[in-house]
Formats: sequence, structure tokens, C-alpha cells
Amino acid sequence: MPVRRHLRITGVVQGVGFRPFVYRLARARGLAGWVLNDSAGVEVEVEGDPWSVDSFLRGIRDECPPLARVEDVQVEERACAGGEGFRILASASPGEKSASIPPDAATCAECEKELLDPADRRYRYPFINCTLCGPRLTIVKEVPYDRSRTTMASFTLCPGCEKEYLDPADRRFHAEPTACPACGPALSWLDPAGGEAGGEE
Repeated sequence: MPVRRHLRITGVVQGVGFRPFVYRLARARGLAGWVLNDSAGVEVEVEGDPWSVDSFLRGIRDECPPLARVEDVQVEERACAGGEGFRILASASPGEKSASIPPDAATCAECEKELLDPADRRYRYPFINCTLCGPRLTIVKEVPYDRSRTTMASFTLCPGCEKEYLDPADRRFHAEPTACPACGPALSWLDPAGGEAGGEE
């Protein structure tokens, strides 16, 4: 007999790859439902067999992303609604805006590897990032934490970045600051006269 649970999760759970984590956790257990950011943290509904739902609830605390910090998980019973699949929904922003955003995180090993690989499309790209690293607090304008509420809103994802952003298997799945030289911010050096300095050096 299936069960459905509604979760309200607070702590450092925005800007840390938490929604992609919840998505993968639910999909791995064959659960239906959804996840979204709200003004206070993350909201989730899951439905499936009781063992899988219990395993999912344990995973929320035991397997969360390295930058995340789960402070509280409130669980409520809900009536089963049926349906298949698990989705990341658009954020909701009613109520007091109290969600915590983590500080920026140093470049992770995977991004550093890409950064130094001449064959990679992000070779030497100074703003390289993924759900495990990069800017967070310095780019957010308001919560819930979505690209549209950050300083990245004006940078439209190129096809390559959009493909990564929408791929659940990619570490840039819903990485809000993701970008590359084709679609993201650029860095330039200016000479004393204000002109752009060129050359490798």
C-alpha cells in the first residue's frame, strides 16, 4: 500500500545542489513526487511504497551534498495522489524569506581538471563552477535561490550549458551559476589607458 509524505527541509539547502540531490534520491528509489525551493528552504512530496519512502527520508540526512547542512526536516502524511515520475518544480516564494545561502565555494577537483584541460570547452574559464563549487552568496539577489534571482539572470545559457543544466546525470544539473566562455561573463585586463590588454601574458 503506497504512502505519501510532505517534507519541509530547512538549513543550508539552497545553492548547494540540494534539489538535484533530492531528485536523484527519489528516482533511485522509484518514488513519484516533486521538489522545489521556497522562501524558507526546500519543500518535497514523495509517494511510493513505505520502505522506499523511509529509505528516502534517511537519505535526506545521511547522503546530502557536501555543502549542504540539514537543520530540520518536518514530515506530514498526505493522501496518495498517484502519478509517475519525480520533478523539480518552479520555486515558490510566499511567506518570510529566511532561506540560508552558503558562502561561495572553492573550485572542486572536477572543475579544476576541466579548467586545466586544453581540450575542454571551459579551459581557463575563470568563472567555472558546478553544483559542488563556485559563487553562491555573492551572486544571489533574493531567495528562493534560482538563476532568475541571481546576477546570472542576464546570461542566457548556450545549448551546451543548457544541456548540462537539464541533465539529471550531470553535476551541473540545476547549477544556477553555470556558464562557459560562449554564454557567461568574461574577464578582461585593461592597460593604464583603459584599453584592453591582449596576449597570453
